[in-house]
Amino acid sequence: MKAKDIMNRQIITVTEEMTVDETARILLDNKISGVPVVDEQNKVIGIVSETDLIYREKHLHIPSFISILDGVIFLESTKELEYQVRKMAAFKVKDVMTKKVLTIHEDTELEDIVDKIVEKKINRLPVIDSEGKLVGIVTRSDILRHII
Repeated sequence: MKAKDIMNRQIITVTEEMTVDETARILLDNKISGVPVVDEQNKVIGIVSETDLIYREKHLHIPSFISILDGVIFLESTKELEYQVRKMAAFKVKDVMTKKVLTIHEDTELEDIVDKIVEKKINRLPVIDSEGKLVGIVTRSDILRHII
């Protein structure tokens, strides 16, 4: 069994310029938990999940620091703080989407798909053709439907 045999070809997508609110509405209206982000050529440039969209409601973790002579020395990296603030203040999809997207091809075997989903703890894998264009998506639900 290959991706092309179980993938959903009716793909709902968003663009990086759409707002977080528009994207949340798309997820709710279609009862899905995430969508690929595509460019003008229908190539996958990111993915957005419910987790990305609800990030604004998360508690902000301020790194530990010490104050010496009116200066501040952070005991942890401030990169995580910058990441959290950016996601919490996000207005557009491009500010919340995951940019490193794992994709598969139409001929990817089911066992390989399951390995990727389980090992990477992800819910969906966009399926691309030889030109890198989005042609489908395989979700955990698609795999369960096949198993039953």
